[in-house]
Amino acid sequence: MSSSLTLLVVAAVLICAGVYLMMERSLTRILVGVLMAGNGVNLLFLVASGSPGGAPFIGTDKGRDISDPLPQAMVLTAIVITLALTAFLLTMAYRSFQLHGHDEVADDVEDRQIVLLAEADLASASFDEADSSLPSEDDAEPELDEPEETEGDPDSPESGKADPDKADPDKAEAGR
Repeated sequence: MSSSLTLLVVAAVLICAGVYLMMERSLTRILVGVLMAGNGVNLLFLVASGSPGGAPFIGTDKGRDISDPLPQAMVLTAIVITLALTAFLLTMAYRSFQLHGHDEVADDVEDRQIVLLAEADLASASFDEADSSLPSEDDAEPELDEPEETEGDPDSPESGKADPDKADPDKAEAGR
């Protein structure tokens, strides 16, 4: 199960060139990048499938191992998906050329506003202003006055020995 180093290098070059072209603004370059990356992935599928064997039919090649049909089926599926994506990108490029005279993808207005805000740093400036009405995290927390304990009164709630009927007469009436 040895794979050819040349096929691996070709697949890597195809995928790298495809990803590079997909980063461009022109839809035709994006289309060519998708096609190159798709062909590189298909080549990787075939390289990963191992050495070629006999036809995947039982009884046709005696003495030879049969080849695995799953990678071939995956490549056929990838070819169909790439064809559909190619048709979609060609349609988008053609429509963009009809409307604007070029096939470059324009900046989104909202994205441009976010970039301008980030450059001006206006969004984070509101968090830098100190608000004197709110306590800061560095200030010490004020100490709370604790209530005085009454040691002599057994009916007080602080002592823990309070009669529940005397503490809340409404609850005592509801319980009877």
